[in-house]
Amino acid sequence: MSAQREMKEKNPWPVTIIIIVIGVIAIVALVTVAVLQNMPLSQKYKYGIVLDAGSSHTALYIYEWPAEKDNNTGRVEQTHSCKVKGPGISSYASDPWKAGESLKECMKEAEMKVPGKRHHETPLYLGATAGMRLLNMENGSASDQVFQAVEGALQKFPFSFQGARILSGQEEGAFGWVTVNYLDDRLKQGLETTGALDLGGASTQISFVSSNYNGSESPSNSVTFRLYGNNYNLYTHSFLCYGKDQAMKLMLAQQTKSGPETILDPCFHPGYNETKSYSDLYNSPCVSNRKPQGAPATFTHMGRGNFQQCQEVVKKVFDFTSCKYSQCSFNGVFQPLLQGPFGAFSAYYFVMNFLNLTNTSIPLDAVRQKIKDYCATPWKQVMAQHPDVKVNYLQEYCFGATYILTLLTEGYNFTSESYSNIKFIKKIKGSDAGWTLGYMLNLTNMIPAEAPDTPPLPHAGYVSIVTLMAILLFILFLVSLRPLWRRCSKHPRII
Repeated sequence: MSAQREMKEKNPWPVTIIIIVIGVIAIVALVTVAVLQNMPLSQKYKYGIVLDAGSSHTALYIYEWPAEKDNNTGRVEQTHSCKVKGPGISSYASDPWKAGESLKECMKEAEMKVPGKRHHETPLYLGATAGMRLLNMENGSASDQVFQAVEGALQKFPFSFQGARILSGQEEGAFGWVTVNYLDDRLKQGLETTGALDLGGASTQISFVSSNYNGSESPSNSVTFRLYGNNYNLYTHSFLCYGKDQAMKLMLAQQTKSGPETILDPCFHPGYNETKSYSDLYNSPCVSNRKPQGAPATFTHMGRGNFQQCQEVVKKVFDFTSCKYSQCSFNGVFQPLLQGPFGAFSAYYFVMNFLNLTNTSIPLDAVRQKIKDYCATPWKQVMAQHPDVKVNYLQEYCFGATYILTLLTEGYNFTSESYSNIKFIKKIKGSDAGWTLGYMLNLTNMIPAEAPDTPPLPHAGYVSIVTLMAILLFILFLVSLRPLWRRCSKHPRII
């Protein structure tokens, strides 16, 4: 019995087992804590709302981003959009209160889409573009009254209203460029940027980075950004009165400058016939000073449907003769050499998409031919082929397509080769292309000037290294017990 007791006292296994169990528990605890500590938490979001008060309509956009990554790596995404019923707010100059009323339906949608606990901290912006720029030029007091009505309506909602204002053409172009490149992840990664081509109802913008432009030749067209640690010297220009709707007024003004009772318009389909008012045609500041003296109250607008003649008429709305710079686009405006890919959005997309011409792999000559064939199609046939399209939109696609092609090739100097660098876009990764996202990113400082710091290791890499280190420690621990293994291997003899 004494020998057995001595054997048990000399046997180290119970102590070894206890040490091993404690070691295993410690290692499991270490790995578990590392995994739990680095597990993604349930995501919380913040929101922003921007109203785009354009010349022809107003649209509301809701943006969302991770709450804990306000100014770092959190990606801002569009989660909802709402098109306000009725025309743009500039159309309510004679009844300003209606401008505010028109926004309420979309604002009620925003109340439902943004979580209630986030309402009070959600910034709400309204930016007005060329329609209000024109109204402000024509009637400043009417413009002020429209803004008062809009602000009064928006302040009744539970969001953090940040004001309503008119964007300059330069801002509209620059923020459109920011939006396109932000959504395409070109800014954060420091890639070659994409130029932005925006075509609205009353103005059009072109914005791009050119390596041969430093802003010295035309400082008014230069905007400098420092984003994610990179400097961008951006060329941008906005042409007021050269949006699609106002350009059509310029085109019709060319054809009615003598005050005729009838015009045969090559930019409208054969068989098109409408009676139109001279007062309505010349009610815009873009053409009001051109109204012919002694013109009748109305004129008969008839279509001819001839693309080549239409393009000749459209060219007359541009001035290609004067240029005091080394090179110009049109109307004596400086433009550096085109560079890189371009994204064309807003009316560019809607018109070209209607004609199935958004695929820029189609040669430019083939694009011209398709527009030519479409313009020559009789009006009755066009209406029969598109019964679901509103007539006021349908009647303008021939002019719209001809104008776009002329603006791009004759105005901005795209060639048969560089035309293929244009991509007609409506959305990028689920968010609408346009100035609104860039505007909000700027006002909320969501894009840092310097590149954000990032952890040295990703979550998965960190957990893997911790796990390997724990296993290595465990192996070393077992190796340290080798002397005990030898002692345990010597079986005690019972005497």
